[in-house]
Amino acid sequence: MNRREQHEEWMRRALAVASASPEDVPVGAVLLGPDGAELAASGNERELTGDPTAHAEILVIRAAAERLGSWRLDGCTLVVTLEPCTMCAGALVLARVSTVVFGAWEPKTGAAGSLWDVIRDRRLNHRPEVYSGVLEEQCARTLRDFFR
Repeated sequence: MNRREQHEEWMRRALAVASASPEDVPVGAVLLGPDGAELAASGNERELTGDPTAHAEILVIRAAAERLGSWRLDGCTLVVTLEPCTMCAGALVLARVSTVVFGAWEPKTGAAGSLWDVIRDRRLNHRPEVYSGVLEEQCARTLRDFFR
């Protein structure tokens, strides 16, 4: 399986996670270890928990760090259905996530290349690899359907 096919397989898992919570904006994230094994998966839980930081990316970073016993997520890959916001992009950089794969672009708040590019900012000490637009139409449709 080539890299693109692997990213699409992981994104299908993130899409399944995104649709699991009908109360929250359907964003799903999966964090994979260096060996490709799933360490954590979550959807947004802001409405569920009343926590403004309960974005899917933050929740999987926390869960994976706890599972690994380290805040350093070197070699790990985050797959998320929507381009990360500035909070999530900053957390990904600080956690040393190696690769970020996302589906739909977020032109209003995106921080992985659309509005800002926090993840690849050369002034920071860590810059994950970024793969964008993976199953973009399916990811965008999930969001459009939710907001209708």
